[in-house]
Amino acid sequence: MKLFDVYPINQIEISKGKGSFVWDKNGVEYLDMYGGHAVISIGHCHPHWVRKLQHQTETLAFYSNSIIIALQEELADLLGKISKKEDYQLFLVNSGAEANENALKLASFHTGRKKVVAFKKGFHGRTSLAVAATDNPALVAPINETDNIIFSDLNDIEALTDIFKNQGDKIAAVIVEGIQGIGGIHVCTDEFLLAIRSLCDQYGSVYIADSVQCGYGRSGIFYAHDSAGVNADIYTMAKGMGNGFPIGGISIAPDLKPKHGMLGTTFGGNHLACAAAIAVLEVIRDENLLENTIKMGALLMKGLSQLPGINNLRGKGLMIGWDPDEPNKDIRSKLLNNQHIFTGSAKPNVVRLLPSLAINENECNQFLSAISQELQVTKDEAIHIGA
Repeated sequence: MKLFDVYPINQIEISKGKGSFVWDKNGVEYLDMYGGHAVISIGHCHPHWVRKLQHQTETLAFYSNSIIIALQEELADLLGKISKKEDYQLFLVNSGAEANENALKLASFHTGRKKVVAFKKGFHGRTSLAVAATDNPALVAPINETDNIIFSDLNDIEALTDIFKNQGDKIAAVIVEGIQGIGGIHVCTDEFLLAIRSLCDQYGSVYIADSVQCGYGRSGIFYAHDSAGVNADIYTMAKGMGNGFPIGGISIAPDLKPKHGMLGTTFGGNHLACAAAIAVLEVIRDENLLENTIKMGALLMKGLSQLPGINNLRGKGLMIGWDPDEPNKDIRSKLLNNQHIFTGSAKPNVVRLLPSLAINENECNQFLSAISQELQVTKDEAIHIGA
């Protein structure tokens, strides 16, 4: 049997990872500025994370949600404290798509409505409802097509207000990424997020904060949406939640009430997944990674802003993107092949940086020095390296 060929892949086989670095099967070292789609939140094979998983594997790897799983309660308690949502409720799943799928379903249960407002260039996953709310027709199979999704422009308060004026009594939810990832690192303004909260309150709709990529501290605060100073009704999360172990979840406001059977999962919240997620939160807390994310993000943004060939530099924390100019359109391949540095992309030709939240100053400076070389920065033009 061969693999189903759906992934365009680099011809590199990674065999080992530690911190911000990975090594291929030939022993070549790479600086990882992408973290496998923002999954590596605390660094590859962090020792605390490894020990936690090893211990749990030796104790009990899995049992279903038909019994008490104390690790779920421990995870919920810790997540509530660190995210400052202690009165919220946690439902655990296995991926970001599954998190968004359940969030949309829960919003429809809660409101009795069908319509959802989503945004152009947004990405919410590849399952039925999640992909319907994703602005990419190439991913939407005929069976996923629906008239229940209304797409609007990101940060356009007037357009969103008009949608609610015309169809507010039919809208179950608004789903929005605080910072669009696959769409190209587009940041929601605080004013726009405040408008979403206000309109959802006015019309009885559910505000879903898709935090799958921009959450879990990546922006420098736990949920990027919370920069606006208001709470969403549901936060969805995955990617950095398990540092590579598959886990996702939705954090649900107290006024959305559960009922037996309304949501469910076989593997969601299993013992190993919870152990991985608890370890991640403990490292974020104990190593002050939110503060580190702000500092290292500022260092990278300052350095990149001084370089030629970088247009429309944008982002928050350690979620950074830019548009390379035409002479440097192949900068990602140069960084990979010449400098052994992984970066990410978004269409049409956006460069994305999504490194571990534990990246340090030396590693950031290594990246800035390498990209300076590839952009052919002269000695006189050299950027100031350092905090």
